[in-house]
Amino acid sequence: MKVFSKTQYYVFLGYLALLSMLGFVATDMYLPAFKSIEVSLQTSASQVAGSLTAFLAGLAIGQLIYGPLVARVGKRNGLIFGLGLFALASTVLAFAESIAVFNAARFLQAIGACSAGVIWQAIVIEKYDAEKAQKVFSNIMPLVALSPALAPLLGAFVLGLAGWQAIFILLTVLAILLVAATSFFVDKETIADNHQVSQGRSYWQLLKSPRYVGNVAIFGACSGAFFSYLTVWPIAMEHYGYSANEIGLSFIPQTIMFIVGGYSGKVLIRKFGAEVALKLLLGLFFFCVAAIAAVTLLIDTNSLIPLLAIFAVLAAANGAIYPIVVNNALQTFKEDATKAAGLQNFLQISIAFGASSIVAMFAEHTTVAIGIGIVVCAFGVLLGYQVSLLKSWKAISQHITKPDPARIALSEQVNKQD
Repeated sequence: MKVFSKTQYYVFLGYLALLSMLGFVATDMYLPAFKSIEVSLQTSASQVAGSLTAFLAGLAIGQLIYGPLVARVGKRNGLIFGLGLFALASTVLAFAESIAVFNAARFLQAIGACSAGVIWQAIVIEKYDAEKAQKVFSNIMPLVALSPALAPLLGAFVLGLAGWQAIFILLTVLAILLVAATSFFVDKETIADNHQVSQGRSYWQLLKSPRYVGNVAIFGACSGAFFSYLTVWPIAMEHYGYSANEIGLSFIPQTIMFIVGGYSGKVLIRKFGAEVALKLLLGLFFFCVAAIAAVTLLIDTNSLIPLLAIFAVLAAANGAIYPIVVNNALQTFKEDATKAAGLQNFLQISIAFGASSIVAMFAEHTTVAIGIGIVVCAFGVLLGYQVSLLKSWKAISQHITKPDPARIALSEQVNKQD
């Protein structure tokens, strides 16, 4: 294991941050180029939009690939393979001449991006103890919130400067730089190390841990609440007569608050410890859910400002909750961190995608749909927290009283006498 100087440590954090943001940057950076791609490839808007669906499908499926792959080839080689695939797919995208090739390459690009999203978390868990890993997660995860805000701006700049193909060339260069950084920062594992990892647990065995499942459920349900808002919010603003520019600007408050919450969470952890900090933050989350339910389902405010303000606070709570529950989940299987991270990300994406899809079906109800979506996800958060406290799944049976025939008969006799 490499020992870093202080400067190298901060460069290492920057490397991890880029790995964590790669999938989000690849998702959002080309969004401003949709029309240009449509014209260049002589296709329809719906087919270009299908490239985003193809990417999201690859992003979900790819999460489960790298656990078994890393067990065979190690984290370093797994990252180099994934980033190499990302670079190759990005190059194909830059020179694609048909929408079919473009969409297929987007799917493969997402598979490659998953290597960064999964393995960086495993690197942190295996390199540091629980307390230090918590600090690293708290430093890096809030930065992920910048990706959806900055990537489209960067994409629009590159589009205006050199055309849509340059966006994917830039992603290719980024992947090559990350391969070089991986060769420096990530130790080359021996065959013995890989053999030891290959004896790890299956995905099914990971799900046998209530602590792991509970923390992943909190992560996924909090994300579901976040995406319930993001999915319908632009439609709600259009319904209230806001312009496209105003809709774009409205995403700034929650982005800022997510980052503020992430770094504020570090203060809470340092002062009270992760366990107490999580309770406090979940309390803030549920308070925001109750307030959102009030302004969307109970009170007719005739304004979106209260919902926007309350959700910004909820975003701050999420920004602080994510690093804690991710660290809790992955520390449960420190020796199988890559596989645990892959399954965690798959479940989180699936829950968030499911919440977004269901809320989108009722988007015409605007703020009501947002409120119901967030409330339902809040029940998932509560259930996840209760599950995370269990020592084993058998503990659930201790809280369930089996029917006692003798007691039932006695109760019926008493009722007859009455």
